[in-house]
Amino acid sequence: MTTPQAHSDEARERVLRAAGIDPNRVPEHVAVIMDGNGRWAKRRGEARVFGHAHGVESVRATVEAARECGVRHLTLYAFSTENWNRPKEEVDALMDLLVQSLVRETRELASKGVRLRTIGDVSSLPKACQNELIRAQEDFTGEVHLDLILALSYSAKWEMVEAIRGMMQDGLRQDEILPSTIDKYLQTADLPDPELMIRTSGEHRISNFMLWQLAYAEFHFTSVLWPDFRREHFFEAIRDFQNRERRFGAVPNLPQT
Repeated sequence: MTTPQAHSDEARERVLRAAGIDPNRVPEHVAVIMDGNGRWAKRRGEARVFGHAHGVESVRATVEAARECGVRHLTLYAFSTENWNRPKEEVDALMDLLVQSLVRETRELASKGVRLRTIGDVSSLPKACQNELIRAQEDFTGEVHLDLILALSYSAKWEMVEAIRGMMQDGLRQDEILPSTIDKYLQTADLPDPELMIRTSGEHRISNFMLWQLAYAEFHFTSVLWPDFRREHFFEAIRDFQNRERRFGAVPNLPQT
């Protein structure tokens, strides 16, 4: 007897294949730099916060697209340590928006098997944000289909410094420090490295984001500003990923002659 889950999987596979995506070669972990909110707002004669508010719909669409593709881990670069240098009014509005979004969205996300997690110096966030993050993570029950990881007050250099401090505190000897050792001291210790990194808005840099973890990731840069990013743009990035030959330093697979 065919189960409802089997029907669901078959339907999902048909949708992906119709979109030109091989459901068996979807990246397990996708990281996204959500860029362009300010420019999107400026083009409309609005304050930057207007763009941030509209970017929430892009987060919703991206999470749904990732679930549909079968991505297991989705990391969104939501707020960097450098963002604290922005005008206080913008930072305050961003923090308020984060709290409002957590209150509004997390229950529905949990009902779809989306588990919220964080990386970064969360202790530096306003107490209201910390409380909502704790609540959202503690309230989750059920089967996990997608880990949604928010990088908040995060930077890769901060993360590396924290990892080095952790190794020093644990008294590791020089010969004990291997790449696998560093992996264990990072914020992402229990996560696979991203295979695909997407950046919106046309910028071609990674802006202090997951420097260690992105060592062998494929990069997809799109000129689409974040508030306009939708399912079809995420699918385009997946297709681009699947068209790459991932060699990890090896020679390319040349056709036999």
